[in-house]
Amino acid sequence: MEVILASASPRRKQLLQMIYSDFKVMPADIRELVPRDLDVERCPEYLANEKAELISQGRDKYLVIGCDTAVICEGKMLNKPRDTNDARIMMNMLSGTVHRVITGCAVYYLGKSIVFSESTEVEFFELTEQEIEDYITTAEPYDKSGGYGIQAKGGLFVKRINGDFNNVVGMPVARLKREIDEFLNSEEIKELERNR
Repeated sequence: MEVILASASPRRKQLLQMIYSDFKVMPADIRELVPRDLDVERCPEYLANEKAELISQGRDKYLVIGCDTAVICEGKMLNKPRDTNDARIMMNMLSGTVHRVITGCAVYYLGKSIVFSESTEVEFFELTEQEIEDYITTAEPYDKSGGYGIQAKGGLFVKRINGDFNNVVGMPVARLKREIDEFLNSEEIKELERNR
């Protein structure tokens, strides 16, 4: 079975290698817009599904995996910082607080799909102004939701984590493997494979 990762994230690519040694990378070119009435916690699932669904079109025989990660602090979703001021605001919001990182995952195969999300709590130390300024002058914050990378220098701000570390990096790979195994072993998928 051929596998496609519908993401350009180098972190997700590295994590998926824990499950599959060989797969294609095909980033989904979508406008990351969600319905206005959608609960903020459901946004990652919605966007993951949009990505996987788009890439799966015309590729039913591929296993397509889409993911989207959101950092949620004080009920607000923190996207990738637009500039240094945006990154500064985010770091100040996260300083000394507990926030949640939710990754939505969607898997498509033979016209069928599963969608789920994983949530991890992350607590930051109180950050000094100098720590924030030093961090936002690096390149690290700007391609990451919430403006920090837990697997790099941003990990120095983390006081405590409750949940899956890899989920914060960008993919709950342990759960993803189990969800895929269950999906592929379902009677519905087995029947579709027999009849194709």
